Amino acid sequence: MTYDLAFRFRRALQPDGLATIPTATQAVVDALQDARNAGIDPERDPAILLLARHLGRIAMGQACDATFPEDRELRLQCFARIDELRGKPALIALARRGVAYDLEAKRAFHRESRAALQMAARQLGFLPDDYDLRNTMAGPAVSGEITLHADTLYIQVSISVMGQGREVLFRQCRGRRDYVGDRNQFCDIAVLADPVKFAARVRRDTGLAFEPRQAELV
Repeated sequence: MTYDLAFRFRRALQPDGLATIPTATQAVVDALQDARNAGIDPERDPAILLLARHLGRIAMGQACDATFPEDRELRLQCFARIDELRGKPALIALARRGVAYDLEAKRAFHRESRAALQMAARQLGFLPDDYDLRNTMAGPAVSGEITLHADTLYIQVSISVMGQGREVLFRQCRGRRDYVGDRNQFCDIAVLADPVKFAARVRRDTGLAFEPRQAELV
């Protein structure tokens, strides 16, 4: 699976949260894996090079929020990569990559999932007051859950331990206090990333009738 993630470039540009050798080391490891998955030579990736420099400086006792003029070219390359990736959904990449033991990636997964659920809700014809949107971070070893709960529909996003293709659970329900509902249905995270396709899947598998609010989708 080939993908790229803008947040590794953002992390390299703002590494002040990587204040210890273990956290900075893990950031380099994560960036190496992301680059390999994207088919990019790690030794030529500006985010990896910046993060590796940051790790060395932390090891020497330098401030984690310091900036250095010799990093200018690498920083410009990171900004350019962020611009290239802007608008490309990170949700699929995050789900494939996994977010265990990576708080920044986990936060990004929750943020992207909420945005995807809101887009799906509009495509299904829901107004903001028609549903509750909540998330549970849970422990560091798991992704946590992001849930949209309407009067007739329950959708939950998480990175499943059952493997790829079951990241999105959805089912009919009978009110916003119904946490059991009808039969669980599952689909791949890539389906949710396409709100039109996801809405069609929900209609087909639940038998519920939804109409998109065209004015909301413009």
